[in-house]
Amino acid sequence: MPLWASESREPYDLAVIGAGSAGLAGAVTASELGLSVALVDASAHLGGQFYRAPEPALGAVRPEALHHDWAAFADLRERGRATDGITHLAGHHVWTVSRQSDELWAVHAVTGADGAGERPVCVRARAILVATGAYERQLPFPGWTLPGVVGAGGAQAMLKSGLVLPGRRIVVAGSGPLLLAVASSLAAAGAHVPALVEATGYLRYARHHRALAANPHKLLEAVVHGSALLRHRVRLRTRSAVTEVHGRERVEAVTVARLDGDWRPVPGTGRRIECDALAVGHGLAPQIELAVGLGCATRPTADGTSALVLDGHQETSVPGVWAAGETGGVGGAQLARAEGELAAIAVAARLGGQAPPRGPAHVARLRRRRDRMRSFADAMARAHAPGPGWPDWLAEDTDVCRCEEVTAGTVREAVADLGARDARTVKLLTRAGMGWCQGRMCGAAVACLAAGAAGAAGGDGAAGEGGAVSPPGERRPFAVPVALGALAALEPGEPPEPDESPGPVESPEPIGSPGAPRAPKSPKKPAPPDS
Repeated sequence: MPLWASESREPYDLAVIGAGSAGLAGAVTASELGLSVALVDASAHLGGQFYRAPEPALGAVRPEALHHDWAAFADLRERGRATDGITHLAGHHVWTVSRQSDELWAVHAVTGADGAGERPVCVRARAILVATGAYERQLPFPGWTLPGVVGAGGAQAMLKSGLVLPGRRIVVAGSGPLLLAVASSLAAAGAHVPALVEATGYLRYARHHRALAANPHKLLEAVVHGSALLRHRVRLRTRSAVTEVHGRERVEAVTVARLDGDWRPVPGTGRRIECDALAVGHGLAPQIELAVGLGCATRPTADGTSALVLDGHQETSVPGVWAAGETGGVGGAQLARAEGELAAIAVAARLGGQAPPRGPAHVARLRRRRDRMRSFADAMARAHAPGPGWPDWLAEDTDVCRCEEVTAGTVREAVADLGARDARTVKLLTRAGMGWCQGRMCGAAVACLAAGAAGAAGGDGAAGEGGAVSPPGERRPFAVPVALGALAALEPGEPPEPDESPGPVESPEPIGSPGAPRAPKSPKKPAPPDS
């Protein structure tokens, strides 16, 4: 059931895809500016991946204690409840977006848990705001498929939404600022965290002193998490990584080794740590499949992922499609809220054909805040970019693609013996990335292995900063699995039949396979509103 307005208002002025920080801020702001809004989200609750709340039946007394900056989310939620302009469509899994006419978009979804309801739904709107967030990036290593190995963000989600821990003695490992929050929250919940293993060193942030000075609240967050680690006696091990997991039925211990500057394990430094769970993650990757399917331009980020190209008003290269939050580059909840508000103001100005409704001074302040936080996000990405030597962790029989059980040796063989020079060719030869997750778990690793092996063989592997390589921004007709019955219910002329809209434009440089032809540029969009 919708949490706010319950009646259908099609066509809506704005369809917001994703009800996390960016989507909720965009929906609430747009509604306050007089637009009718459809807030479409796969989850049954508002808040996205960041703001998760346990079910009432679990009896949590203070669920807000598990979250950072809960007050900002609560304020947005109450503002949304105070307006009747938002229709919250929960449990809707969006699988594609298509243009129905010059002035109307169609958002196609299936309903139910994981789309199992299979009831097709089409939401029509004059503008689209993509706020689909991000997913965890994983770099494989021997033993990472054992029960007890979970994503770092997944461990936090288990705690926030289910009030459960993945184990009692949990090692937290990987790279990125999320690890600090995960380790401190698990320890505060009663878990014993013997080590927080960070592949980089936090001194890298000192190279970006201007971004740090412009965002003092980030230093405060680091102090809060650092104090929690000291209080719970969590040992911090920087420039180190979990290179192997040990156990028969589940995790029993991990090996932690020192890394050199390229993330290669230093021989003789491996140390065994007993544990019954491992929470691991190497940053986040923007979830941009829907936008790429529309032909939106992408750009390489400093940590080797791909993000959308956005203008100063958060509009993509496709006119009528805006984006906010992690889709434009991972930066956290505060940045996502600012971008969601900016996008909503721009949409209201475009649809109303007038100057920004909240005044140029407010928009200017909002843009300065956005730019300040985006500068820190870029510094964060550079500080935690994976080094080129991490594949040295892998044994030949280490599964890289878990869904299809494709090993590192098979991927390397496809490059060395079969001539693969990019992730797409590796996928066609080995099925790596063809499973249920559609490459979300293995895509970065496969692309890096393909590019690295191709480079060693004299190929044109497109490595990014730090040697990280993002998977190509492939245009797919389905962002989530869809039953044939849902497709059969489509009206003639609707997707997945091909249309004439252009494919994704890669800017400022191509991310996909070397030498591949560039897609045509998207049509020129109208000039953005003055600010």
